[in-house]
Amino acid sequence: MLKGEALVYGWLEQLSEDYTGGFWDFYTLSNGGFYIAPSGDKRYNIDVSGSGFTGELSADAAGIVASLFALCYLANRFGDDKSINQYHWLREFAIEHAEAGLIMRAID
Repeated sequence: MLKGEALVYGWLEQLSEDYTGGFWDFYTLSNGGFYIAPSGDKRYNIDVSGSGFTGELSADAAGIVASLFALCYLANRFGDDKSINQYHWLREFAIEHAEAGLIMRAID
């Protein structure tokens, strides 16, 4: 998990100039997935170069986006079922999130 954890931190740092480090919360989902998100109620401006997405997300939604980018990288890099399943489980959860529209646009 430590390598994946560092990937998530790196993704949020790349996606948001607002992220300057800090504490993170770890979440385990009932469908077998997981994600990490910055602690607190700070909002993050997210800019995804390449897709043209720019938007403001809660810490929780920003963590989901960064976690999805990291899991997508791992799934593409290693092609293992575990990484692929983790990505899809988190995406299924994200579809039901209060900020689902922004999350889906950010990862598109």
